[in-house]
Amino acid sequence: MTGPLPILGDTITNVGFWAGTAAPYLAAASPVALALWAWWAGRRARLVRACLAGRVTVEAVPTSTFDPGPGEVSRWANQLGRVHYSAEGVAARGSAVRLRYSADEGKMRCFLEGPATAAAVLAMPGFAEVEVRVHHEQQSIQPVRFPATGETQ
Repeated sequence: MTGPLPILGDTITNVGFWAGTAAPYLAAASPVALALWAWWAGRRARLVRACLAGRVTVEAVPTSTFDPGPGEVSRWANQLGRVHYSAEGVAARGSAVRLRYSADEGKMRCFLEGPATAAAVLAMPGFAEVEVRVHHEQQSIQPVRFPATGETQ
């Protein structure tokens, strides 16, 4: 009687043999893989921390007749999407563009914040009737910090 069962039994036996043979090597490679993963995670965290520490802020100041069309908004969104590529090797949370709004003396202000490597992209005007001002002193915007579990403010 020839059928799939003898072939399946041989395959299972072969897989079991190879798994038993490879087990010591896999056990030896596991600590090495864990150490490499820990090193990579630490490196990534340092890159993100460095990128978040050196962020650039620009202010977008529109004219009184500012009324963008869908094409302009789409083009500006694509321009902001390129900022992530300027911070190569940094995780998305460290290289993201943040839009921050504030109200000072009854006037709404729009700030763009991004990595220092993307300062040129952030300073490019995205709309025809918007002036982009680069802020050299960045004390006006403080990053939001959340306390760790168990900490009090």
